[in-house]
Amino acid sequence: MTQRKTWLEVALNGSWTRRYQPLIPVSPAEIIAEGIAAARAGAAIVHLHAYDAASGRQRDDPEIYAAIIAGIRAEVDAIVYPTIPHIEPGPDAAERTRLRYAAIDALAERRLLEWTVVDPGSVNLAHYDAIATGREGVVYINSERDIRAGLDLAQRYRIHPTYAIYEPGFLRLGAALHRRYPEAPQPIYRLMFSEQLAFGLPPERFALAAYRELLRREAPEAPWMVAGLGVDVMPLIADVVAAGGHVRVGLEDAPLGNAIGNGEWVRRAAGAIRAAGGTLATAAEVRAALG
Repeated sequence: MTQRKTWLEVALNGSWTRRYQPLIPVSPAEIIAEGIAAARAGAAIVHLHAYDAASGRQRDDPEIYAAIIAGIRAEVDAIVYPTIPHIEPGPDAAERTRLRYAAIDALAERRLLEWTVVDPGSVNLAHYDAIATGREGVVYINSERDIRAGLDLAQRYRIHPTYAIYEPGFLRLGAALHRRYPEAPQPIYRLMFSEQLAFGLPPERFALAAYRELLRREAPEAPWMVAGLGVDVMPLIADVVAAGGHVRVGLEDAPLGNAIGNGEWVRRAAGAIRAAGGTLATAAEVRAALG
C-alpha cells in the first residue's frame, strides 16, 4: 500500500523565553536562520513566535513577523506562520479578541499567510515541577468569541486554521465550530501531548488511538499531526506514519531545558519518518494535499 507523504513541521521557539528553553532563537536574524536550516533539513512548515530582542520577551508585532516570513521565504519554500498572543481577560472582551488577532489580520491582509493559529478551547497549563513546589500554572484562555474570530479570519482570507488539541473537548468544539464556517479552509488538527505538563494525554499508543477514533467521528477527512508541550513525540512517529498522520517537533514542543536544538530535532524526526517507511512532503506537496 502506498502511504501518503508525511508533513514535518518545526516549532522554533514558543513563548517560553530562554529562562525555560535556553536554546530558542529570539532575534529575527536567529529565527530566520533556524527556520531556513530546518526547512533544508526536511521541515515543510515553520511555526514561530516573534520576540523583542532587547527584553527577550514575546512581541507580536506584524512588522517583525513580516520580516521573518520574508527572510525565510527568500531562501526556502516553506509554509511559515506565526502565533497569536495570550492576553488575560478584561472588561472589554471584544477588544481583547481584536488584539489577539491584530497581527494575523494585518499579515493576512498583505497576503503573507497560508496558515493561522485557532486554538479551540481553554486549558490549565501546569508543570509537574511547579505543582510539586506550590507554584501555580497559567490558564490558556481561548473564548468562543476568540475561536469564532479566528475562523472568520480564516474564511475571509482563505488561510488554513491550525487547531491545537490540548484536550479531547477541543477537537469536538473545533469540529462543530468549523461546520459553522463552511467556507473556511480545512483545519489541521494538532494533537497535543505532554510529559512535563499536567494536561491532556501522554505520548502513548492508547492516547493516539483515542484521538484517532475521535477524529474519525468528528472530522474524518481532516489532516492531523502529533505535537505537544514538554514532550518528545519521537516514540510515536512509526505509528503516526503508518496511520497517515504528520509530525511536529522543535523547541516550542520539546522538554524544557533540553540540550537539542531545532536542527537536530528536525533531523531526528526526518530520520524516524524515513525509517518508518515514510517520505517527507515538500511545502508544495502540503499545499497540494490541502487543495
